[in-house]
Amino acid sequence: MAPLYCQKCRTQLKLDPSLEDLNPASFKILADAAPILEPNAPEEPRSAAAKQRRQHYDEVSKDAGPAMQKRTLSGTPRTGSKMTPDMSFIVLSESQIAPGGPEEVVQTPTKKKAAPKKAEPVVTDREEKKRQSSVIRERDAYVDFLKKAQEDVPTDEERKKTKRDLEDAQRREKQALEELEALEAEKAKMEDEIAALDAEAEDLDEEEERFWRERNAFTAELNAFQQERDSLQTQLAHDTRLLESLQRTNVYNDTFVIGHDGLFGTINGLRLGRLPDHPIEWAEINAAWGQVVLLLVVVAEKLGYSFRDYKLVPVGSTSKIVKYDTKQQPTGDSKPKGNVLELFSSGNLSLGLGLFHGKFDDAMVAFLDCLRLVGEHVAHTSTAAGATGIKLPYLIHKDKIGEVSIRLGNFGPDEQWTKACKYTLTCCKFLLAHASHVDDAKNAR
Repeated sequence: MAPLYCQKCRTQLKLDPSLEDLNPASFKILADAAPILEPNAPEEPRSAAAKQRRQHYDEVSKDAGPAMQKRTLSGTPRTGSKMTPDMSFIVLSESQIAPGGPEEVVQTPTKKKAAPKKAEPVVTDREEKKRQSSVIRERDAYVDFLKKAQEDVPTDEERKKTKRDLEDAQRREKQALEELEALEAEKAKMEDEIAALDAEAEDLDEEEERFWRERNAFTAELNAFQQERDSLQTQLAHDTRLLESLQRTNVYNDTFVIGHDGLFGTINGLRLGRLPDHPIEWAEINAAWGQVVLLLVVVAEKLGYSFRDYKLVPVGSTSKIVKYDTKQQPTGDSKPKGNVLELFSSGNLSLGLGLFHGKFDDAMVAFLDCLRLVGEHVAHTSTAAGATGIKLPYLIHKDKIGEVSIRLGNFGPDEQWTKACKYTLTCCKFLLAHASHVDDAKNAR
């Protein structure tokens, strides 16, 4: 390592061992604490005599050679002497040392170069005495300064105390450096932890961003599902209300509306019967019988009953009933013969001429027999199911219903036939209600 020198006195410096292995942090602390040395500009002379002397000195020193002799003052180290850090001294040049008295003039021989002599200004005796007085004052000031400087030389006790203070300062410095190194190690560790935490924070930020993206997607999907659910619930509520309304609705009662209009029984607004004072058209009567035949066919099919001796053919105003002769056994694939009975009247004959209504009467008697068979089936199935007392409102026996004959050829009053037709509609309404009840029971299961 190259030797280091003081920037003021050019004395070689000896580094303390603690400064040889400095870490970057310690070096930075010392470098920041060190003062910045700037060269001091020479102080301008204050008096006119000092300015004139400075100017004269500068002119002479341009051509001056090396000094022929050197004088040393008390407290100034000689050449080759050993200098110690606690020595304080000031070096004065020959031109700055005045003679011991006002009359003493010290001249320093200088080696002058061959150059033309310049004309020196003429100095009066008064100005010379002023200059000498100023020089004497300056010399006295320097001598006083030297005396004070020599008086400030520390004693051995002060040196020991200073050494102890220095050692204590070095110890504290070493301890502070150790603490600094520990703090730097801890700082490095904390920086590593901070870096790890920063990386973890970045991962958490990415994870949080991914979570919110997934949550937003899930929320959108959930909202879509909720909207679809709400739509389905609304549709379900509507369908439920519609189902309840349909369940409360009796399709048979809506299809076949049976009531009465005075002495006449009606089906879907068609009157069934005829009175002298109320001559009902035969077209209306035939249409009413067509609705009655259709009602019995629907009820029998709903109750699961099949006619063996009859076949009801509902064709509106020209409905028919086919009556089979089951006593004659069929041969091979041939079917039993059937007699077609027309359940309608042309209306060309009056009701009083009953002999000419034979086929119409047979058709009405055959219908009463079909109605009786369905009623017996209902009573039998109800008893098997544990329900008793279910039977037709009016007893049917051959051509009579409720002890009233339904034939037109009995030459009875018109009111009797009209009443028999009304009883027939009442029994049909009973079977219709029973079929509706059976259907509701099946839907409830």
